[in-house]
Amino acid sequence: MGFVQRTKTCGELRAAHAGEQVSLNGWAHRVRDLGGVLFVDLRDRTGLVQLTLDPNLFPNRNEIRSESCLSVTGEVRERAEGTKNPRMSTGDIEVIVTSYSILGPAKPLPFPVSDEDQMQSVNEELRVKHRYLDLRRPSMYRRLALRAAAMRMSRAYLDKEGFLEIETPIITKSTPEGARDYLVPFRNEPGKWYALPQSPQQYKQLLMVSGVERYYQMARCFRDESSRADRQPEFTQIDLEMSFIRQEDVLQVAEGMTRSVINGLIEEFELDKEPVGAFDRITYDEAMHLYGCDKPDMRFGLQLFDATELFRDTEFAVFKNVIESGGFIRGVRYPAGAKLSRKEVGALEEFAKEFGAKGLGTVMVEETLRGSLAKFVTPEMAVELRKLTRAEDGDLLLFVADEYAATNNVLYRLRLEIGDRLGLRDPRILKYIWVLDFPLVEWDADGNRWSSMHHPFTMPREEDLVHLETDPARIRAEAYDMVCNGTEAAGGSIRIHRSDIQARIFSMLGIDERTQQDRFGHILEAFSFGAPPHGGIAWGFDRFAMLLTDTENIREVMAFPKVANGYDPLMDAPSTVDAQQWAELGLRLS
Repeated sequence: MGFVQRTKTCGELRAAHAGEQVSLNGWAHRVRDLGGVLFVDLRDRTGLVQLTLDPNLFPNRNEIRSESCLSVTGEVRERAEGTKNPRMSTGDIEVIVTSYSILGPAKPLPFPVSDEDQMQSVNEELRVKHRYLDLRRPSMYRRLALRAAAMRMSRAYLDKEGFLEIETPIITKSTPEGARDYLVPFRNEPGKWYALPQSPQQYKQLLMVSGVERYYQMARCFRDESSRADRQPEFTQIDLEMSFIRQEDVLQVAEGMTRSVINGLIEEFELDKEPVGAFDRITYDEAMHLYGCDKPDMRFGLQLFDATELFRDTEFAVFKNVIESGGFIRGVRYPAGAKLSRKEVGALEEFAKEFGAKGLGTVMVEETLRGSLAKFVTPEMAVELRKLTRAEDGDLLLFVADEYAATNNVLYRLRLEIGDRLGLRDPRILKYIWVLDFPLVEWDADGNRWSSMHHPFTMPREEDLVHLETDPARIRAEAYDMVCNGTEAAGGSIRIHRSDIQARIFSMLGIDERTQQDRFGHILEAFSFGAPPHGGIAWGFDRFAMLLTDTENIREVMAFPKVANGYDPLMDAPSTVDAQQWAELGLRLS
């Protein structure tokens, strides 16, 4: 089918083009009939421009509906004063249409593509079912464009640093060590299975053994785990690995790339963000002690405090019992929180209880202390409490008494809640930090065994290896996380490159020798052929795009996401397959 192709794009037209004949291709973004004259905002990927259709020339103009695909020809004219639209980059002009053709008519829409405000109330599953319409919205296109630019800039940076982009297999061996694998049956030998990779972890380490030395990949990863706002069953990560390096080398490359890409995007897309500077660094223990979690939001202060020693001789039975049983009295400061009503303080207590707090003690710092704990605070304690918490008159101190991990679970969320209430989490700031010196393992009470804090290929700190068989909890890992605004942006480690150390780690994790050979024999053998010291890092690329587009839903930065439980309403997947396919795969449904 022939049609008149564009000579200009919609978004490029300006007053300087007045008098020119142009042909445009795009979609009818908004259609308005005002007294017989039809106005159409035509949209393509570059922007919008207003079309004007004379009723005398086009008696059938009402056939143009929202989202019809059009080819139009007309003359660019400057709008009269008083009719210009400063909210549109093309608002000084309009195109007086002399001819048009409908390339693709549009039936009534399932939701209003042109109305961003109304889209907030549209069911997400409906949006994903008609994703090709949802993606037509300028805000969605901008997210895709920003994501593409981030990938382009990342590649440019890593290419400049001497990395090779290498693809690794999508169907591989099942070696479950984290989330559940997605499995693919092997048709030629029923009973055998491929797995989709949770990450390219083993392949990139094998590339280091191969002598590649500097690898990267825009890697597709697959994990069969519960859905949530920042998680999808399939996702993208920027993956890199380096040989003959120490931890500092990886941190320098990763930080350099992150700053270069983000500051480049801020400039190119005129984002309302402050440029990213050098990353601060804290240890895992410091993060847990001061912020209650290993991914703290550092855009504001309000560090947690430990008042255990201050209350050690208290007469308050609840605190006394917790301390005597080895627990902690810890808290967080709410600036100017003494102004809160009883109802508002009660709401904070209910919030804390949602995350396991048995209660919430309060002290309102004033000339005369108020609150549930005030009568247990002596004048001497009050002086020390002010020093400990850096409290000023009018502040509210919130206390939780429990085991260390339980206090963290409550207080880090309370801190963020206070930050939100006081407007301290400025979306214009991207505050990146490094969190270092993670524990190698954590105790899995359900499985009654040690499990890797990151993954089983992480190198222990050399000086801590002596505790491997006797006290694994004491071992620090050569692991590091890049954190931004309370979200883990990237994570990595120096890897194990010696088969003897790797086998000891597997054994400590409860993986017997036979299972080691069955699941990981290939990499253990590879390490016996002169493997170099190596390490790397991987960015969650979708989360990276989330941070830059101020969305808290990962599906907003993916072209074709899944919704709850991994369902794809667009393709109606997963779906059933016919009996012949079952037979070919040697499978049957029991």
